[in-house]
Amino acid sequence: MPDDQPETPYLELLARGAPAEAYERPVLRARAEGASAARLAALERAKLLALRVRGELEGRRRREAELSALFETAHDLAGLRDLDAVLQAIVQRARSLLGTEVAYLTLNDPQAGDTYMRVTDGSVSARFQQLRLGMGEGLGGLVAQTARPYVTESYFDDERFQHTRTIDSGVKDEGLAAILGVPLMLGSGVIGVLFAADRRPRVFEREQVALLGSFAAHAAVAIDTANLLAETRSALAELEAANEIIRDRSEVIERASEVHDRLTELVLRGGGVHDVAAAVAEVLSGTVEFTEAHTAPAAAVDRSRADGHAVRHGEDWIAAVSAGGELLGALVLRGHPRLDPVDQRTLERAAMVTSLLLLARRSADEAEQRVRGELLDDLLDAPDREPRLLRERAARLRADLDAPHVVLAAGIDAPGAASGGVPGPAAGPPPEETDEPDRTGRAHRAEGADEAAGRQRLWAAASHLAATRHGLAAARDGGTVLLLPLADGEGADSLARRTARQLGTAVRAAVTVGASAPVSAPAARPGEVASAYAEARRCLEALRVLGRGGQGAAAEDFGFLGLLLGGARDGAGDAARVEGFIARTIGAVVDYDARRGTDLVRTLDAYFASGMSPARTKDELHVHVNTVAQRLERVGRLLGPDWQSPSRALEVQLALRLHRLASAIAR
Repeated sequence: MPDDQPETPYLELLARGAPAEAYERPVLRARAEGASAARLAALERAKLLALRVRGELEGRRRREAELSALFETAHDLAGLRDLDAVLQAIVQRARSLLGTEVAYLTLNDPQAGDTYMRVTDGSVSARFQQLRLGMGEGLGGLVAQTARPYVTESYFDDERFQHTRTIDSGVKDEGLAAILGVPLMLGSGVIGVLFAADRRPRVFEREQVALLGSFAAHAAVAIDTANLLAETRSALAELEAANEIIRDRSEVIERASEVHDRLTELVLRGGGVHDVAAAVAEVLSGTVEFTEAHTAPAAAVDRSRADGHAVRHGEDWIAAVSAGGELLGALVLRGHPRLDPVDQRTLERAAMVTSLLLLARRSADEAEQRVRGELLDDLLDAPDREPRLLRERAARLRADLDAPHVVLAAGIDAPGAASGGVPGPAAGPPPEETDEPDRTGRAHRAEGADEAAGRQRLWAAASHLAATRHGLAAARDGGTVLLLPLADGEGADSLARRTARQLGTAVRAAVTVGASAPVSAPAARPGEVASAYAEARRCLEALRVLGRGGQGAAAEDFGFLGLLLGGARDGAGDAARVEGFIARTIGAVVDYDARRGTDLVRTLDAYFASGMSPARTKDELHVHVNTVAQRLERVGRLLGPDWQSPSRALEVQLALRLHRLASAIAR
């Protein structure tokens, strides 16, 4: 096998879906065959990349399985005939996707004031299957009482729950240790609890809690729909004389079922939230639109979210779109002041389907953000990457790494922060001792949590910007780094300022952005990306030191300081930076001399050499003092009225010296 193709065996392993332990065999075989150290190192790198790809593929397959199970459950609800069968399917799917040994569902008994076992899967204990939990007793009773999810790694070692002999005996008889329970919500009330449990200690991840919560929402819908059908049958039996009313009611229910089938079909074929809104608008003969959480009427959305139902708002109806306690937006039905209860439930079901679509889209976006961040990390940390592989990875993200790009370093400026964004020491005497010695510690922890949340918001905003601009973004050094393509006619400085505004608006905080000089082709010369990032970081820190937090700039914005901040990546870059500095600083004077045959540049040299004294300048030039004054007045019109201020004068003198040196070299 050639030394330059270490990835071949791992591609074969990936193609046939080999287990993780199989990825060690090529390295062991090569070591046994006496392969060179370089060959072994290449195999190790290829193995790590292959395992990473395998993990990403497994994660995607798992997410696809989760979404498929949710969609299958939604389809079961649309054609609901047997409540027991639907609940059993939900419990079985929850157990399968979470990989637990047992899953079960309990329902509240309002008359007895407790909750009882309704459906189990994987249970072997008859005593456990007949358990009844009082409100507040055990983990399930606490979930039913508080309407909040609870999880324990080891139930018998957890003192948060009220242990009773009956419950503990049933749990012990089943042999359970780790238990996760989420409430079944109908409106603002709890009607039961959905559980996933293992017979060994285990930590449940946040995504698993959210997934079980989605299944719980489906179970609540199934129970609610079954109750609705039961109420309808009862009404049909009691109102035989009112055939016309019954017929109308049946048509409404049939229409609702058709809507559910249509929404399910729409979801399964990959429709979006606006497709759902359009479908519901057609059924309800109105205008339905999805709005973001911050643009919807806050009071109405809060009422809908709390009640779990669509609410009337003036001439409109609003249904909150939420998942796992997070508000994602709202569906707004306009122009229907009066709405049939079934049509109201149709709007509510559409809001639930919309939440599932948004969660699915978020999962896909997060996966793409991670891939973009990994590619940028490779460009920064591994400059010896194969350009062909970099181009292929970038192409899958619709990024062109052969086009000019700019590296930008972004960070949130905390109020009162010192240079670099780190708060300085507090002034004044130390605080007096109090009876709460941990108050400062709590404050620091809260401040650290706010900073972490801010960095997370910045990374999310930068990732979204990178995706829309066909660039890359990654969290790095307490901030965010972006690699964005440079549009025709656009400069690094204008891109930095625009990025600072966009990120600041997205995170609602001051964001400072430093930009590098353009990198002509990151894929062809990946080593330049790390140098460009260092340059962007220097510009970021310079903005903070100069009190320009919340702005964006490149090295060329700092005058002669830009020559120090630039850190050119080659000789041509140095020359271009010097020429650009001269042109920006005294270019108008040089051009004027070239066009008119005047001697303003020499006059400026003599003026500064004479300590900015016109009298001594006229002696140096052998002209009249009025001639010196006229020339300096012309310089002022060309360079601006502040050209003799200390900072401008320093830049002008440096530009004159660089111009003189460049002219001498050219001769």
